[in-house]
Amino acid sequence: MKKLSFSKYFNVLSVAALTSLLALSPTANAVEHNSSPEKYEQSRKKKDAVKDINQIRSVGSLKMIGEQRIPFNEEFKGTVVGGLSGLRYDSKNNTWLMISDDRSSNNPVRFYNAQLNYDVNNFNSIKLKDMNFFKQPDGTNYPNQTQYTAQGGEVPDFESINLDPFDGSIWYTSEGDRNLGLNPFVRHATIDGQYLSTLPLPEMFKVSPTKETGPRNNMVFEGSTFAIDGNSLWVSMEGPLYQDGPAPTIDSGAFSRITQYDRTGNVLSQYAYPIDPIPEAPGPGKYADNGVTEILSVNDHKFLLIERAGVQGKDGSFKNYIRLYEIDINGASDISNIDSLQETKFKPVKKRLILDLNTLGLSKLDNIEGISWGPKLANGNNSLVLASDNNFNSSQVTQFLAFEVLPKKGPKGN
Repeated sequence: MKKLSFSKYFNVLSVAALTSLLALSPTANAVEHNSSPEKYEQSRKKKDAVKDINQIRSVGSLKMIGEQRIPFNEEFKGTVVGGLSGLRYDSKNNTWLMISDDRSSNNPVRFYNAQLNYDVNNFNSIKLKDMNFFKQPDGTNYPNQTQYTAQGGEVPDFESINLDPFDGSIWYTSEGDRNLGLNPFVRHATIDGQYLSTLPLPEMFKVSPTKETGPRNNMVFEGSTFAIDGNSLWVSMEGPLYQDGPAPTIDSGAFSRITQYDRTGNVLSQYAYPIDPIPEAPGPGKYADNGVTEILSVNDHKFLLIERAGVQGKDGSFKNYIRLYEIDINGASDISNIDSLQETKFKPVKKRLILDLNTLGLSKLDNIEGISWGPKLANGNNSLVLASDNNFNSSQVTQFLAFEVLPKKGPKGN
């Protein structure tokens, strides 16, 4: 830090007065930090943005406000609305970003901008406002599988979206495609979807089409959230790596990994999350699974996680089991240097059930994959919104559930 000489001022200012002057003056502080007033103001705005977007919150329980749905196959700006797998609130503009996991099959992969109108008593409406296509590094749209076979590129399977608390740009995740040999990724884009960069991928997350190592297909980077200070990004896996053990069954759970990256992609830490067993047996010869669909920061050591189980009945229809947990990484083992969770002792994160959504009495509970903090309510409590991915399936719905967050009792909600 550059030192300044203030000796000529001591004749007219007391030390206390000088201290007050420096504390109140952006220009003085900028000089002390060897920076221009403009850079000081930019730094201040960044800190304010982080404070505004990533507030430290407390979660005791949730009180449902209401539900809204987007009709099946609704069209907006020449695209079919559906597959909404990630959700984030933009507090600066009072709008919501919603990412679609369309694998460019219906339309090129994209995200929407919407207004969700609710208060402490009612969830009144959803209004779509804008749409943007995500672009590949060469500036083209992401291809579907047929286009990929002919021209290359990367088939998208986008699952999570985040607003950068520093500049309002976008970060998003893809699960890749094990069958095609496409790795998962975390990417950075402008607010209108133009490519900026890709984080380097740790070796353990690289797919192997022929060997049972690395991530399982469609069970990779399903969730992401910025840390409270905005300096790192947490990314959650839907299910376990092959080397970490079997996927969940009705008799046993599994462990997925939650990884903290800095803004250049260095792994800062990693923790094991215990996924519940599948809550109900499927019909004979039918399918069932359970996994993590999204993560959301609460404070510097707690997060909300969605567990979503899909169980297929004997008639072929699916029933969803959705649970919202709060996890605490304090006291858990950092597993970033552990190659296989089957071969080493470790302590997973602690988890606490916040809400079993199957107890809400909804006429239909669908495939919940998105979660976001919303604006504060008139009574001062936080709000929270969940959103479902309808998989572009006519038997499913695109639903939004709004909640009032009742804080946890105790000192600062800890």
